[in-house]
Amino acid sequence: MKRALVSVSNKDGLIPFVKGLADAGVEILSTGGGTKRALEEAGIDVVNVSDITGFPEILDGRVKTLHPNIHGGLLAMRDKEEHVKQIEDLGITPIDYVVVNLYPFAETIANPDATFADAIENIDIGGPSMLRSAAKNHAHVTVVVDPADYDDVLTTLHSGEQEKLALRQKLAAKVFRHTASYDAMIGTYLTEAVGEENPESLTITYTHKQALRYGENPHQKAAFYEGKTSSTSSIAKAVQLHGKELSYNNINDVNAALEIAKEFIEPAAVAIKHMNPCGVGTGATLYDAYTRAYEADSKSIFGGIVALNCEVDGQTAEKMAEIFLEVILAPSFSEEAKAILTKKKNLRLLEVGMEKGTPEKKVTSIHGGLLVQEEDYYGLDEAEIRIPTKREPTEEEWTALKLGWKVVKHVKSNAIVLANGERTVGVGAGQMNRVGSAAIAIEQAGGRAKGSALASDAFFPYGDTVETAAKAGITAIIQPGGSVRDEESIEKANEYDIAMVFTGVRHFKH
Repeated sequence: MKRALVSVSNKDGLIPFVKGLADAGVEILSTGGGTKRALEEAGIDVVNVSDITGFPEILDGRVKTLHPNIHGGLLAMRDKEEHVKQIEDLGITPIDYVVVNLYPFAETIANPDATFADAIENIDIGGPSMLRSAAKNHAHVTVVVDPADYDDVLTTLHSGEQEKLALRQKLAAKVFRHTASYDAMIGTYLTEAVGEENPESLTITYTHKQALRYGENPHQKAAFYEGKTSSTSSIAKAVQLHGKELSYNNINDVNAALEIAKEFIEPAAVAIKHMNPCGVGTGATLYDAYTRAYEADSKSIFGGIVALNCEVDGQTAEKMAEIFLEVILAPSFSEEAKAILTKKKNLRLLEVGMEKGTPEKKVTSIHGGLLVQEEDYYGLDEAEIRIPTKREPTEEEWTALKLGWKVVKHVKSNAIVLANGERTVGVGAGQMNRVGSAAIAIEQAGGRAKGSALASDAFFPYGDTVETAAKAGITAIIQPGGSVRDEESIEKANEYDIAMVFTGVRHFKH
C-alpha cells in the first residue's frame, strides 16, 4: 500500500484531492492538528503521524515530523537495494506522496499588528524539511505544495511511469522555488529587523502575477511578477475594472504616472508617455486638474496614460473620453464615470491606492547583476533651501517652483520642467546636456514659457541654461546647486532679475 503524508495550512481543494488518493488505495497520514481533523470530519480514515514515529508531538507542535521514521520513508531510494534493506530492518515504511504547505509567514508579517514574536512563531521548520526531502527524492516521491496541482496528480495516478516522473520533476522544481521564496522572505524580514543595510548576499522573491504577450518589443518575452509588499499604492496591487490586459510598456508607464500622482495632496492629473510626464495639472477640482494636464501638451497625451489622485467624476470622465487614452488610473471611479469610460472597449481602468507610503528598495537589473538603492522620496520639506540670488521668489513663483520640483525628479535625466502655479508648460527629458533639455522644454512651452518657473534635476555646469531661460522669459529657477561654476549661474540670474533657489538635493533618474 502506498502512503501519503498530508499537513497543510491552506485547505483549498484538500478534501476532494485526498479522497481521490484514498479511493486509489493510498493510506493517509497526518499530524494531529487541523488537517487531520478536517479529513476525519470528511469521513477519510487518517493515521496519526505520532503512531508512525512512536513519539508524541512536543514543544507546542514544533517537533512532530522531524523523525527517522518520516524522513527515512521520504529519502529512501526504492531502486537502491541497500536503502530498501535498511528501512525494512528498521521497520520504516516508504512514503510516496507528501502534501504540505507552510505556516503563513507572509500573511503574518503583512498584518500591521503582528509582533516580532508572531513572525518567529510562523517560521515553519518541519514543513520545509519534508518538502525538501521529498523533492530531493522525486524519482520516487510525489511532492505537492500548491493546491493548483492537485488535479494533475489525480489525473496521473494511473498513467505510465514516464508521465508520472515528468510530473514529479515539475513538482519538485516548484517545491525548491517555494522553499527558496519562503526562506528569502524570512531572511529579508530578519535582516531589516536588525538594521543590516548591505548584507553579504541578497535574495529577493517575487510571485508571478501575469504572463505578458511580449516585452518592450514583440520579439522579447516578458512576464509581470509581484513583490512582497503591504502597500496598496502599487501597480502590482491595482484592480483592473475594464479593458484589455496591460502590456509590459503599459505597466512601466502606469508605475511612472502613479509615482508622480502620489506627490500631490490637492487634486492632480498626470499624463505619461514613454515613462516621462507630458503634462501635469493641479486644481480645486479634478476636472480643472485634468484639463490643465491636457492643455500642457494636447498632442503628446494622445494614446497616453493618465493618473488622477481623486475619485473620477462624470464631468472629468466625459472630458477624458474625448481622446484616445491607453490607461486611466485613480483611487476610485464614480458609477457615472464608469458608465462613460467603459463604453471604450479597450480603455483600461485601474483602481489603485495613492498614499505616499514609505520608501522601498528599488532593484534594477543589469546583465549579470543587480543595482539596489532606496527609492527617491526626498522632497522639499527635507531640503536645505538657500536663495543665492538678489531677488527671492514671489509667492506665485514659489507655487510654480514647488510644482516643477515635484515633477522634475520623475523625468529622465537630464531633466528640465517648466511650470506655472497650476500645471507644467514644458518638459525636456533625457538629453545629453542640460541646455538641450531646457531648449526642448522652452520650445514645447512656446509663449507659455514667459513668466514660468524652471526646475532642474541637477546643477548647472555653466551659465548657459540660465541665459537660455532668461531669453524665454522665465522668472524663477529651482536647482540643486553645488557646481564649481555656481557663481556663473548666480551672476546670470542676477543679470536677468531671476530668482533662483538652491535645494542641495539632486534628482537624477536614469
